[in-house]
Amino acid sequence: MADVAYTIINEPSTSSKSTLEQYRSLLEKSKDEVKIDAMKKILISMLNGNLLPSLLMHVIRYVMPSKNKELKKLLYFYWEICPKLDDEGKLRQEMILVCNAIRNDLQHPNEYIRGMTLKFLTKLKEPDLLEPLVPSCRTCLEHRHSYVRKNAVFAIWSIFKVSDYLLPDASELVANFLEVETDSICKRNAFVCLGDLDRERALLFIQNHDLNNLDSILQISIIEFIRKDFLKYSELNENYLFLITDLLESSDNSTVIYECATTLTILSSSTSAIIAAASKFIDLSIKVPDNNVKLICLERINGLNDSNPGVLQDLCLDIIRILNSQDYDVRKNALKLILRLINKKNVEDVIKFLKKELATTITSISNTNSSSSDDLSIKYRELLISTINTCAIKFYEIAADVIDLLLDIISDLNTVSASEIISFVKEVVEKYPKLRSSIIHKLIDSLHNVRSGKVYRNALWIIGEYCLEEKDIQDAWRHIRSNVGKLPILASEQQSTETSSEDGHENENGNDHDHENTKKKGPLVLPDGTYATESALTTEIKKDDLSTSLKPPIRQFILDGDFYLGAVLSTTIVKLVLRFQRLSKNKKVYNVLKAEAMLIMVSILRVGESKYVKTKIDEDSAERIFACVRFLADDSNNDEKSIEFQLLEGAFLEDTKNSFKKQLAEDDNKKLQDDLLDFAKKVQQVDDTINFRQFKSKHIVKSGELEEIESIGALKISGSGKKEKLSSRLNKIIQLTGFSDPVYAEALVTVNQFDVVLDVLVVNQTTETLRNLSVEFATLGDLQVIDKATSSNVGPHGFHKVRTSIKVTSADTGVIFGNIVYDGQHSDDSRIVILNDVHVNIMDYIKPASCSEAQFRTMWNEFEWENKISIKSNLPSLKTYLDLLLSNTNMKCLTPGAIVGEECQFLSANLYSKSSFGEDALANLCIEKTQTGPIMGHIRIRSKGQGLALSLGDRIASISRKSNKYVIAAV
Repeated sequence: MADVAYTIINEPSTSSKSTLEQYRSLLEKSKDEVKIDAMKKILISMLNGNLLPSLLMHVIRYVMPSKNKELKKLLYFYWEICPKLDDEGKLRQEMILVCNAIRNDLQHPNEYIRGMTLKFLTKLKEPDLLEPLVPSCRTCLEHRHSYVRKNAVFAIWSIFKVSDYLLPDASELVANFLEVETDSICKRNAFVCLGDLDRERALLFIQNHDLNNLDSILQISIIEFIRKDFLKYSELNENYLFLITDLLESSDNSTVIYECATTLTILSSSTSAIIAAASKFIDLSIKVPDNNVKLICLERINGLNDSNPGVLQDLCLDIIRILNSQDYDVRKNALKLILRLINKKNVEDVIKFLKKELATTITSISNTNSSSSDDLSIKYRELLISTINTCAIKFYEIAADVIDLLLDIISDLNTVSASEIISFVKEVVEKYPKLRSSIIHKLIDSLHNVRSGKVYRNALWIIGEYCLEEKDIQDAWRHIRSNVGKLPILASEQQSTETSSEDGHENENGNDHDHENTKKKGPLVLPDGTYATESALTTEIKKDDLSTSLKPPIRQFILDGDFYLGAVLSTTIVKLVLRFQRLSKNKKVYNVLKAEAMLIMVSILRVGESKYVKTKIDEDSAERIFACVRFLADDSNNDEKSIEFQLLEGAFLEDTKNSFKKQLAEDDNKKLQDDLLDFAKKVQQVDDTINFRQFKSKHIVKSGELEEIESIGALKISGSGKKEKLSSRLNKIIQLTGFSDPVYAEALVTVNQFDVVLDVLVVNQTTETLRNLSVEFATLGDLQVIDKATSSNVGPHGFHKVRTSIKVTSADTGVIFGNIVYDGQHSDDSRIVILNDVHVNIMDYIKPASCSEAQFRTMWNEFEWENKISIKSNLPSLKTYLDLLLSNTNMKCLTPGAIVGEECQFLSANLYSKSSFGEDALANLCIEKTQTGPIMGHIRIRSKGQGLALSLGDRIASISRKSNKYVIAAV
């Protein structure tokens, strides 16, 4: 079937319009170039609503006799859109001349002119004009050139659909043509026509031919016929299943395999059919080099898994082979699908492959020099780590093995990947108590080579919270003590500095011989008189760099100014001391640990104020470390276990762990709710109506239903959609003009996923006819008007409807403005009515979304546009303000337990949303409320582009103006 194409033509300037006489004079010129230019202008004018019916005879006289091929092509465009009927609905007399010209072209010796003419016939809908052309069309079926024959078949089909009496034997004619035809494209076109004209003849052709021996494009047409015919005649289901299955196994054409697999899922919902189709989709994802095909096939497999849960789990290992693709999106979707199909039977094999893939990725990153490929490899490595973490959390039996692998490579990873591993270790240690001791020992062993402060801080927190046995505490203490280095830190640094300066002085004055040797230049002569070969590259090692590389990690972090790590270290050693006191009765060892802990913390405080650190210690870290020192030093109530001591001890040993448990419980509950919601969408209630396809009328099945079947891959009979409520439609109506204007206009605004549709109602409020009235729109922002309404005449007190579509390309704030133009009393006089602006609501394109903390922080660091807004609100509580903000900005709170309680006077939360165009919007809310004062604080919005950040800021400002309850001022 011929594809339908639409062409949007815009007249560039209204001031350069030609009159009817000018068109006639241009057509009367003898040069074909002038006629071509005139015909283009005429076609543009006709497509914009001015049909120019009086030009028909001039075109027949001066254009039709020309043999210029470009002019003939424009002429057929003109025949397509020119008015062919008179005012009484009868064929115009001039069209007889046109019919003769068309018939001559159908008999033209040039095959391309014949084919173009046959294409034109498929667009004619006038039986009187088609009747004399039928014999020529029948003759073209026997033309020597395939281009003519393939278009002649469609012409025959189109003529039969317009008036079947013109070609009563059309089905027999096409069937005979299909039997004798040898060209593959012509056979495909003939079968498409035959399937619509005569179902029995089409079935007979399928029965008499082996589908495996046919051309691939004809096989695809037969598959499409089977798919449509099955919806109307399901009694042939078994025969169709046999044909499709046989073709699926024997064909080597990727397009045929894809269509067969899709059709197989429609014809049958059995387990064997679903597995066979999914296997072919997997093979296509592996063999076809096009990444778009891979993504489509993965989406098909995902849809099959949604409609048939648990059936495709045995194919999980086959999907792993798709990871050999180099495209990041393909690998990402494949890993998501693997996570959905993994189970206890295949988890070990999957993890083995993922570990091997992870090791390969680390090696490739270290060997590559390209920054772009390196970035993609790092993203893929993070994706692998996240997938391995998820598998280990779901299946207890592989958690220990996975953690050993990840901790072994943690020193080779960047901060983001290493932090994700540490977060995974925290979750496993909490959920699986039996693995705690082995994990703690492995973690301690792997920390020697870690050079990231963030990773080390998280590891120290794990050590402080989950060293629950005396042996673990002692091992952790030895690690911390060896990585802090010689104590006190300040005195040892002073001593090492003085020693290095003395060594430098001695080398400068007393070791002249060595100095001369190092400065000596020239070739080196060997004992046999030959010259030795020396490398031209030398490496100079500075003493500062050497001393830095020899310092233990914790000491180096502190000297580099990471006093946040020093504060975490202080709380960690306090936890270890308190827990050792609970577990052991050895007072001597306890006192030694306590003294060393105080010495470490005091050393950090002292060196933080010295010149040996890159930055001075901050006030918050110093206060936190000093609080830990003061707690350990206060032994006044230690024996009596006073209430104050018990509260502080509980804060160190219990509260932080309980908070982490609560956070994990909330995350698990959230995942459970999402799974239940997803399950509720697929579940069928016991009292749901059962649709029996056999009882449905054969004429009910529509093309839209078939498209739904093809897109989902499973048979679904959709019920009648609910009509939109009248009240909701009335709320979308916007008044464009005033009631006192001569023309009143209002628009119904309908927002779709990627466009906005304006249905404009125009009312003539005068007693005169408004001639050539047109509604013109223009836009500001990332909007684009994609069609132009034609002009028309509106009678006195008459109504006129106009529809305009506007393409939306981003979630930025957009404005639609325009005017109504119509002719006045004189030809040169035009009247204009200015329309009110229509503001596109960006909230229609922004939806709440979720992301991990690591992803949020990564995007926060990458996005360069920020909009900071100060907040002052008189709302009664922080929770009320947060709920109002989330409901009006369509953002989602990512911070679990952001509202601790009514007594809490502070709130800090991360918010996230995603637009329909894939744009990310991040926000950080920091507010506080005193008992008597208003809510104060600020919100910072970040996005990759400036428009979305400003649009959300304007939205927040508009919320304040509408509610009149709080004031927000942009900084």
